[in-house]
Amino acid sequence: MAEAPRLVDTHAHLEEIPDLASVLARAKAAGVMAVIAVGSDLASCERALEISRDYPGFVFPALGVHPTSLGGEEAVFNLMEERLGAAVAVGEVGLDYKVAGPGDLREAQKRAFARCLEMARARRKPVLVHARAAWADAFDMVKKSGVEKVVFHWFAGPQEVLEGILASGYFVSATPAVEYSAGQRSAVKYAPMTQLLLETDSPVTYRGRASEPADVARVLGEVARLKGVGEAELAGITTANALALFQIENG
Repeated sequence: MAEAPRLVDTHAHLEEIPDLASVLARAKAAGVMAVIAVGSDLASCERALEISRDYPGFVFPALGVHPTSLGGEEAVFNLMEERLGAAVAVGEVGLDYKVAGPGDLREAQKRAFARCLEMARARRKPVLVHARAAWADAFDMVKKSGVEKVVFHWFAGPQEVLEGILASGYFVSATPAVEYSAGQRSAVKYAPMTQLLLETDSPVTYRGRASEPADVARVLGEVARLKGVGEAELAGITTANALALFQIENG
């Protein structure tokens, strides 16, 4: 039997997953060599750091303030100032206009995002960007921030924004939604493999069940079919992308 491709799940909310030990064991069995545990508020950032200590060399933390988790962001900023050196990225951060119409909440999201981008620029960390219904504004803020390494998580936005993202050397990620989302499929098909990452956004529910990091193998299969390449080739390229971006040693 052929050995499973070595994969990286570049975006997972591990603090939301019950029976985490079993879930991570399944991920390893599926060929996952690393998982990026993203933070979205103080508790999840602290938990991402804790899990990374429990699974050294396998789980790597990212710290940030999700645009739908505003209210206690100063505590997260303080944690980021202290612990960002232990993280591989800033995230999950960005804008979410689906929950924020024009007005104060949208402006608060922009202020928090700008603060996170400045920390990432100063510490030379990649940024994992959430930009639901706000792709153009998020891209504009990223470009102006001077941050060089950026992932647009679950991109499903306008073609012209995607072209700008790719021309800037940024990445887009393929998620379980690549099986059914027209926006995701279009973006993933258009993006070169050298600017693609794979993720699960665990434990997001799709096809009626919660995802987990092992499902990154399923994402790999669908992306390979969509792009007309072999799974081994795609795995090699996307894993190399992730290892370089997050500066993870290829163990």
